[in-house]
Amino acid sequence: EFADAPIDTKTTMDYITPSFANKAGKPKACYVTLVRNKELKGLLSSIKYVENKINKKFPYPWVFLNDEPFTEEFKEAVTKAVSSEVKFGILPKEHWSYPEWINQTKAAEIRADAATKYIYGGSESYRHMCRYQSGFFWRHELLEEYDWYWRVEPDIKLYCDINYDVFKWMQENEKVYGFTVSIHEYEVTIPTLWQTSMDFIKKNPEYLDENNLMSFLSNDNGKTYNLCHFWSNFEIANLNLWRSPAYREYFDTLDHQGGFFYERWGDAPVHSIAAALFLPKDKIHYFSDIGYHHPPYDNCPLDKEVYNSNNCECDQGNDFTFQGYSCGKEYYDAQGLVKPKNWKKFRE
Repeated sequence: EFADAPIDTKTTMDYITPSFANKAGKPKACYVTLVRNKELKGLLSSIKYVENKINKKFPYPWVFLNDEPFTEEFKEAVTKAVSSEVKFGILPKEHWSYPEWINQTKAAEIRADAATKYIYGGSESYRHMCRYQSGFFWRHELLEEYDWYWRVEPDIKLYCDINYDVFKWMQENEKVYGFTVSIHEYEVTIPTLWQTSMDFIKKNPEYLDENNLMSFLSNDNGKTYNLCHFWSNFEIANLNLWRSPAYREYFDTLDHQGGFFYERWGDAPVHSIAAALFLPKDKIHYFSDIGYHHPPYDNCPLDKEVYNSNNCECDQGNDFTFQGYSCGKEYYDAQGLVKPKNWKKFRE
């Protein structure tokens, strides 16, 4: 009976590629920040860095999202601090609440047990945040008109001048996912995430891109997870990656598995596994030239010319890229990139 049914042979890239069509035009892009009223001070600090280092030169709208209404004080201060258009949105309740299949008593017991075992182990709101960033921020109505976003969090720093339009660079070079920091995850927070992901791939092999970046995630071709992921507090990416059928189905599978609440699955490994497996590896880009800080790690350009010409204010000796807990070495190896001459000194 299904003999005449059309077979969907589209890859994830087929859903993203139209956003590259107008390379000469201004990208449909925005900054996006999930933030609470109480985080205003840290946010204003981040805004100052973004404004001074890039947004005054290449302005784009900024979307602020909150699970509660923003105060007038917050909106006034932020609007004054940002030189471009600002938009404020509230999350739909169904995006920041328990789905019906989650046993909340079980979830509470797990949080109580995990409270002293790992960071945010006892936090309910952190789990809602990870689930939201994984499966819902890109569905917010304020983001519907955009193809690209740059995620900015409170208390980050940009260390260097950015003298080019990053969104335009992504569009012209047909990049889909950009990051600055990669790192190993705490295994105790995601004990079943990898197996769940591999089971999904086995059921949906068509979603695995033939030129994927599996070797960044696994040292044994997928049998086990090496815990490497892109640190998602900084992301410059194409929203159509998350809107694609592959990612929607992947998230839905994870969501029904319950790991956001019964474990503490982070959006960073979720995004990273999806990007590395569903995309050709040449669509993923490491911004080695963007000096970035999110406590406690730095991405500080190691190239002296880049460092000097962009007035970088960071200590190159603190760069995290090749330190032991980072996944910079794994990324360079997986992409076949040449590592900087002095990279080994960071492993000592």
